[in-house]
Amino acid sequence: MRITKSIILIIGIAVASPFGVAAQQSQPPDQAQAASPNDIDGQTMFATSCGFCHQGGGRAPGRGPKLAGITRSDDFIADRVRKGKPGAMPAYGSVFSESQIMAIVGYIRTLEE
Repeated sequence: MRITKSIILIIGIAVASPFGVAAQQSQPPDQAQAASPNDIDGQTMFATSCGFCHQGGGRAPGRGPKLAGITRSDDFIADRVRKGKPGAMPAYGSVFSESQIMAIVGYIRTLEE
């Protein structure tokens, strides 16, 4: 009985494997692809990528400065997110789409002091 279950399991894996590989290979990730509306949540992206250094959701200084009330332009903030700051902040230009970067800038603009 145990051998029969093992054989069925092996056959099932053998049959399913080519389909799983084909499905994974048919849609390679594309970093340049624009984010869908479901991917764009500036607050969540900020919390998961920026919140470690910009404490309190950007409302308090931490390893990075407080962003609430920042007087820099949207272009400056977006460029800083894209390129980072050597020795101080990593670059996220290859991680986030342009739409996602602008969603993060939009979130920063909602922060109140």
